[in-house]
Amino acid sequence: MRAAQVKSFGGPEVLATVELPDPVPGPGEVLIEVAHADTIFVETQVRTGLFRAHFPVEPPYVPGGGVAGTVTAVGAGVDAGWVGRRVTSFVTGSYAERVTAPVTAPTPVPDGLDLRTAAALVHDGVTAAGLLEHTAVGAGDRVLILGASGGMGTLLIQLARARGARVVAAARGARKSALVRELGADAVVDVSEPDWLERARQALGRPEATRAAEAGAEATTGTTAEGVADTSAVAAADVVLDGVGGELGLAAFPLTADGGRFSAHGAPSGGFAAVDAAEAERRGVTLFGIGDVQFGEAEVRRLTAHVLAEAAAGRLRPVIGARFPLTEAAAAHAAIEGRELVGKVVLDV
Repeated sequence: MRAAQVKSFGGPEVLATVELPDPVPGPGEVLIEVAHADTIFVETQVRTGLFRAHFPVEPPYVPGGGVAGTVTAVGAGVDAGWVGRRVTSFVTGSYAERVTAPVTAPTPVPDGLDLRTAAALVHDGVTAAGLLEHTAVGAGDRVLILGASGGMGTLLIQLARARGARVVAAARGARKSALVRELGADAVVDVSEPDWLERARQALGRPEATRAAEAGAEATTGTTAEGVADTSAVAAADVVLDGVGGELGLAAFPLTADGGRFSAHGAPSGGFAAVDAAEAERRGVTLFGIGDVQFGEAEVRRLTAHVLAEAAAGRLRPVIGARFPLTEAAAAHAAIEGRELVGKVVLDV
């Protein structure tokens, strides 16, 4: 079978198409004929040798962790009824024509939902849905999403809106801003603008309780030197979902309301936002990290079934910014690293 293999740590050019033996399902396993492989940004970082403490891979290896396809064979002890079923699954080494997985891993794809769309939800759909559960996003919450035009950010906008939240989406540039607005963000801020933080604060608006308390009491509101009411002390997000990390994520932390929630789960900038835990504790801000979106098999199946059902019903639309054949995995990684795409990249196998 064909597969894309990382020959050594380095740039996209280290990805090469190779021929490998066909995998054989062992006891308790299924064999999946891969139609589409999911990609996520961290795979490009692992390819360069980053995060080896968390991803202890050694070249040569086949990257990728999520597929959509059809079960074509089963191992000993597995119900033959799995054969022919369309599924998504987390796997090890998804950039390949065929993969094996424990029978506990696959989730059936609903009738009417195409496998490419399903593949785009394997990682990002599960993480987005689980993240909103952990941060308890609910009706009336003001939610700031960093990296809103990416594969997971585009899903977070839709899922948070479905929960009744007011969504402020932060993206870079006019094209990405237009996309997140189309997906239903209540307000959009362009992080390439020098005053994006202030624009975000204005877009978040004042908490409802503060508005009520200030009704008829404008004299107590602070003013700027120009005599304009200063809302910076009260306009804040109940939840900040930082899918970017680095300096951008750190700059957004002060936008979190006292008693709010801040999730530093993304690091495409090269590192997670280094938020001061003591400052967060002083302000009553609950911090979440990448460890909070690592789920067991039962949770993965539940969350996967949920997002697949939402997509099948037309209530959730993953944005696929580009597709590449398996043989062009190197070009796919280059496109991901180029940061010009919206949504996510899917490999067509």
